[in-house]
Amino acid sequence: MRKLFIHGIVIFLCSFFVVVAEQKTEESVKIDEKVKEWSLKDTDDKSRSLKKLKEEKKVIVLIFLATKCPVVDDYIERINTLFKDYKEKDVQLVGIHSNKHETLEEIKQYREKHKLEFPILLDPKNNIADYFNARRTPEVFVLNNENILLYRGAIDDSREKPKKQYLRPVLDLVLDGKIIPEKQKKTRAIGCTIKRVRKAELDRTP
Repeated sequence: MRKLFIHGIVIFLCSFFVVVAEQKTEESVKIDEKVKEWSLKDTDDKSRSLKKLKEEKKVIVLIFLATKCPVVDDYIERINTLFKDYKEKDVQLVGIHSNKHETLEEIKQYREKHKLEFPILLDPKNNIADYFNARRTPEVFVLNNENILLYRGAIDDSREKPKKQYLRPVLDLVLDGKIIPEKQKKTRAIGCTIKRVRKAELDRTP
């Protein structure tokens, strides 16, 4: 009787963990999957929906940022250059701050200091960071006009002197209506870890 009881408990626990794993899979988006609609407030307390952000753009580039990350500081000029180079090419850059310790005032000051002209959104409970499984700053995610996630990872291969571009070739392929090769869809982002308000199961492979 006792063995039967224990056997029943084991089956129950296995079933429970399977259900939980399935739920976590459903809560995050992967390459080539459709991104759900969402909205966040910007630094002016204005709600910005994904639908609105991509209304007149062919491509959306989400960049997870941080105010106190030296790696972001190293990339910030390149990010501004990306914005200027692609703003007339149907590409919308969007910055997202998901670190729990950052205040609105700090984010505003950082934006002004570096003259960031693209939308900066606040993700205080890291819901969007969790949904994308974003781990570091800066880490980028590219979506097409059908909300399909096409790329995730790094901007290039070095915070100091990059020898290989990752993001630009992807953007050029999408804008030209070409298919992104599998090996170019995902790279390992380098940078500071996002400080979350809670634990999240993250994809740890590039």
